[in-house]
Amino acid sequence: MLDKRFGEIKIEQTDDMKIKNGPEAFERLYRCGDLLGSGGFGSVFAGQRVSDGTQVAIKQITRDRVLQWARLPGEPNLVPMEIALLLRLGGDQSLARGHSRVVRMLDWFEAPGQGFIIVFERPLACQDLFDFITERGALDEPIARRFLKQVVEALQFCNAHNIVHRDVKDENILVDTSTGDIKIIDFGSGALLKDCSYTDFEGTRVYSPPEWILHKTYHALPLTVWSLGVLLFDMVCGDIPFETDEQIIRAKPAFTKRISKECQSLILWCLAYRPEDRPSLEDILSHPWMEGTDDIGDLQENPNITPSL
Repeated sequence: MLDKRFGEIKIEQTDDMKIKNGPEAFERLYRCGDLLGSGGFGSVFAGQRVSDGTQVAIKQITRDRVLQWARLPGEPNLVPMEIALLLRLGGDQSLARGHSRVVRMLDWFEAPGQGFIIVFERPLACQDLFDFITERGALDEPIARRFLKQVVEALQFCNAHNIVHRDVKDENILVDTSTGDIKIIDFGSGALLKDCSYTDFEGTRVYSPPEWILHKTYHALPLTVWSLGVLLFDMVCGDIPFETDEQIIRAKPAFTKRISKECQSLILWCLAYRPEDRPSLEDILSHPWMEGTDDIGDLQENPNITPSL
């Protein structure tokens, strides 16, 4: 019987989708560049594919940082759950079709006894949403609407493939600053979607709902919707609504910017104290605020979205 941290996951495989060779194979195929970021998830570097010069992001994960493991069919070795989930979402040699709003895994390698290397696509003009908001301040509602709609659609795609991200936040959303399109990244805290409650959480605490703070349990979709409420508040107000456990439990955000009543309504619905009172992803997309325009005009001229990389 598998350890409770392990999961069986079914992936449609091609003949080429096998456990990768070690660092030598990686070094033949890719060049590693400057460090882009690091944290509990590992380290991410800029990189380049040798064969055609394609710009990539290279994530290095040591074995002791892997939160969950999975077993791919026909493979003797366990792999990080993140790799298994990305394969299911259409990465690497998977036959599944991916989604334009979910980052695509291009390749992955195992370094025996050390860890894993994951290679991702990397838009040339990109910036994570945390830095985007930090530099520009609170976003105009049409921009926030455009971003939120794309995030929800990406999460719907994940759910349709029985995957829950569990760490939706501004730092895990890449913005293409030339187009205003987004991609969800970092499935290191992700899991297979299930109807029963979860009792483990490796996401970001200030994005977690009251039921987790109080009872150490939650269901996938109400967790996701709560985090979307935090994200929308963050976008239109310039910062997250809650910093402490006590604030999360009160579930009463104090709006620090003048925003429309419709936008406030959607935020408060997502941040409902009781999980059963929160909307579904479909409800969010059909909310009156979401029916407003997300035409943000010429991105190059809009001061809230001008590239500054």
